[in-house]
Amino acid sequence: MNFLVVLGLAFALAMDALAVSIAIGVSLARTTFRQALRLGLSFGTFQFLMPVVGWGAGTTLVRLIERFDHWVAFALLLGVGGRMIYGCFRSGERIAIKRSDPTKGFSLFVLSVATSLDALAVGLSLAAIRVAVLYPAAVIGVVAFSMTVVGMKVGPLTGRLVGKWAELAGGLVLIFIGVKILFEHL
Repeated sequence: MNFLVVLGLAFALAMDALAVSIAIGVSLARTTFRQALRLGLSFGTFQFLMPVVGWGAGTTLVRLIERFDHWVAFALLLGVGGRMIYGCFRSGERIAIKRSDPTKGFSLFVLSVATSLDALAVGLSLAAIRVAVLYPAAVIGVVAFSMTVVGMKVGPLTGRLVGKWAELAGGLVLIFIGVKILFEHL
């Protein structure tokens, strides 16, 4: 595959990761290098692995995944976005946010899966057109990592400029991404 095509594909796939990382940065108000690195590595790793898994599964799994992958992504993003919106209106929100770091544990896993489901479909597509997967997957992973780290650094600045309503906006963005994924597949 042509490098520019792979790069364009990587940027398109990383947009969800960028939007989610900005939303997380907004909700945290202040991010550490460790949090940005953790989220970037997780998103980048999943964005790398999902095309490889999709390619390995080939066309056999396409029929099974197509039926519900968009519903899974929608439900996960709706849940995380809804929790952020709830936190915006809850008194003592700063305390609640600090206890719940979305760059750790199950939340990190859920967000990583939700933002990389499209990459799984790309892997299936690459298998269908008989394209080797490791090179595109590596580019996709590196771009997702980079954009995630940038998003984590932009998020807190956005939060400081907009105030507590930035968390509401971040939650709405996550829900919008989930709805967008759902409508693209229906």
